Order: sequence, then C-alpha cells, then structure tokens
Amino acid sequence: MSAFAAAAVSALFADPNIGRDAVYIADGGAPVLVRVVARRADAITDFGDARLWSETTRIDLRVAEVVNPRPGDRIEIDGDAFLIQGEPVRDRERLVWTVDLRPA
Repeated sequence: MSAFAAAAVSALFADPNIGRDAVYIADGGAPVLVRVVARRADAITDFGDARLWSETTRIDLRVAEVVNPRPGDRIEIDGDAFLIQGEPVRDRERLVWTVDLRPA
C-alpha cells in the first residue's frame, strides 16, 4: 500500500460530492459513524436467452473505519436502513471494502 493511495482514498471519501455520512452497526455491536461512497448501479444478468435487470445497492467502506464487515451487519444512510448481504470484497490496495446491500 502506498501513502499516495491511502491519501487519495481519504480525499475521495472526505469529498462532500462523493462521500456521505452513514452509520455502521456490526451485528450485536455499537453504532459507528463512517463515510461511504455509494454505488447504486443496476445489474444486468444473463439467464439463458433472457437478460434480467435488477436494482442493486453497493457501497464502498474504508478499511480504516470498518475492519471486518460481515453479512448481516447494518448500514444506515440518510434514514434508510440496509443489511450487508454476501461477502464483502477488498480492493487490490486493501484500503476499501465493497459491499452489497439489501433493504433491512
């Protein structure tokens, strides 16, 4: 991990146009204020000859703020509650978690 990469990630999450405040609550844990970057992209999945469109909610979390997110942990963004589903994935630099969310 380079110092430049860590500084760049911190700057992106701190930017008010990109990062947002959220509350992370580990299963059975206390609420923690964190910064997230939302990726509300749609997913297109091929199923035989059909293509299925589904709305997805993905966010990025800094590893420095959330060391070990797990499925079932809760994220609250702007009053909306979500649960982490599936296994979180870390980036190559090991600075950012990408997690899939579903409504709580």
